Amino acid sequence: MATQPRNSLRPATARPIPSTTAAAHSADPSKRSMSRRDILQAGVAGLTISSFLDPTRLLANGGQADSEINCIFIWTQGGTSHHDTLDPKPLASDGVRGPLGVIETAVPGVHFTELCPRMAKELNRFSVMRSWNPKNAGHGVADHWCMSGRNVNPSLVYPCVGSVVSHQKGFKSALPPFIQLGAHVDRSFQGGLPGVLGLEHAGFEIHAEANVDKFSVRDITPPLNMELTRIDRRREILTKIDRMQRTADLQPAAFDALDEHYKTAFKMITAPETRQAFDIASEDPKLRDDYGRTPFGQRMLLARRLVQSGVRFVTVSDPGWDHHQDCFNGLKQHRMPQVDQALPALLIDLEQQGLLDSTLVVWMTDFGRTPKINPAIGRDHWASAGFVVMAGAGVPGGLVLGETDAEGGVPKSNEYFTENIVATMYHKLGLPLDLTVTANDGRPIRLIEGEPVKEWI
Repeated sequence: MATQPRNSLRPATARPIPSTTAAAHSADPSKRSMSRRDILQAGVAGLTISSFLDPTRLLANGGQADSEINCIFIWTQGGTSHHDTLDPKPLASDGVRGPLGVIETAVPGVHFTELCPRMAKELNRFSVMRSWNPKNAGHGVADHWCMSGRNVNPSLVYPCVGSVVSHQKGFKSALPPFIQLGAHVDRSFQGGLPGVLGLEHAGFEIHAEANVDKFSVRDITPPLNMELTRIDRRREILTKIDRMQRTADLQPAAFDALDEHYKTAFKMITAPETRQAFDIASEDPKLRDDYGRTPFGQRMLLARRLVQSGVRFVTVSDPGWDHHQDCFNGLKQHRMPQVDQALPALLIDLEQQGLLDSTLVVWMTDFGRTPKINPAIGRDHWASAGFVVMAGAGVPGGLVLGETDAEGGVPKSNEYFTENIVATMYHKLGLPLDLTVTANDGRPIRLIEGEPVKEWI
């Protein structure tokens, strides 16, 4: 899992891969030089992000201009148990059913476990797929597969949906098109990364804790009490030093691109929508309470603010769902209450803000958990069944799609796979299902296979 300092914003890193990235981003150290420019990037207030910003993203690269659907993608890392949340089996044996009771939902005949009271009440706002077959039980592979729609391929890295949106749609405001909240994505198989599209389309990771009174993000908002004129002076100094080094640098084209990167970064730092997006303290305290004064709850509220400010795709990541032991206490005491409170709050808030029809909300996790409870009172990885939640952007609320067998082991009806989920996201976001890009070596790469979930489109 990638780790970053708290309260920072950095583009995610990846191994060298074929991409459309400019020479300035070459992964070969022999083809670039460490310079005063590189060192200064770490010290100029707010400009450390600039070397990864490509101003050409201000224009969409062949995207579907008629679609302005945004996306909030919720990732509960580790594998959320379907048995103990949205697909209980109250008639199964004790070794499968577990100790949790079941409750009625807003849809007659549909039950959730006792850990989901608010989601049960608000089921008419979202749809649950109980017939998802992940075809995988491995961490890391799941992050790559669920976020890109493609299984791991040793010869190339397929881009996650957020990076495809960045590549195809570009900037809508001064803020990046793709932002990831939290560091909880497993990178061991390059999950959640831009792959062949190049690092300029990586998501910007915000690790700062939003569940505070005075939330700020270093490197994208100026330090407290720093006037914009001071940032402008630092930019001028950096420009002069770079100009002096141009005569000795072997990559003049890289310098030209860097100038544009700085302009884009400066625009982002000084734009009013940046300050507005991160001013979570300006929200009504009652609304913040409704989301829950928890890390997950406030990340969800921040996701809404980012979408409202022009970010096209926001990943909200949450850790701690790999319950091999003490599963029921872990879910009951720590993980599920935050989601049960915040997810319905997000849907209600989006509707009240007039954003629900233009915002796709998706909740995915690595895979399901084993039907049988293990000796450590936990559930292990399960490759054959799990759940997906989708809402907004025309997805019908109150629809419970498919079912699993009596023990929750395999889908019995309406079986769908990860590629179908991601194809649905492509469709909703206005991305062509046959979208093909060209790698640096000239290979055409089709990004997604599979058909959308017909009941959701």
